[in-house]
Amino acid sequence: MEKIPSFTVNHLVLEPGIYISRTDNLGERSLITYDVRMTTPNKEPVMNTAEVHTIEHLGATFLRNHPHHKDDVIYFGPMGCRTGFYLILKDGVIHEEVLALVKDMYAFISTYEGEIPGASARDCGNWQDQNLPMARYYAQRYFAVLNALEDCSFVYKD
Repeated sequence: MEKIPSFTVNHLVLEPGIYISRTDNLGERSLITYDVRMTTPNKEPVMNTAEVHTIEHLGATFLRNHPHHKDDVIYFGPMGCRTGFYLILKDGVIHEEVLALVKDMYAFISTYEGEIPGASARDCGNWQDQNLPMARYYAQRYFAVLNALEDCSFVYKD
């Protein structure tokens, strides 16, 4: 079988940040998948499922309610390796807007208090697997990474 693109990224040198993972053309439009890498692969512990699940609920809720970009969001969800998330957007969002959007999302998550949206037996298939304090911790940590980014190139460096 052919190796898929996400398995061609050198995870031994990958650092937290935002990267363009792939671009898929759909007629005249494209969908851009961003690798929202929160932890350093193979060098630090992965996030537990509870905090990943909470970040997913809060992040998806934030993005799908965003006043300017809610219609540009196709998907926000966790990587199986639990080192980050995939964000899929329509091609109309410029890179600087992506960085600002992700910063705003993680600022929101890092200070969120209250009931986790969708965390009920009716709305979620594993609603009890949530950890808001750890989700806030990881969001604060990642927000600092986002603020230190010097450019918006979003290119994997190998």
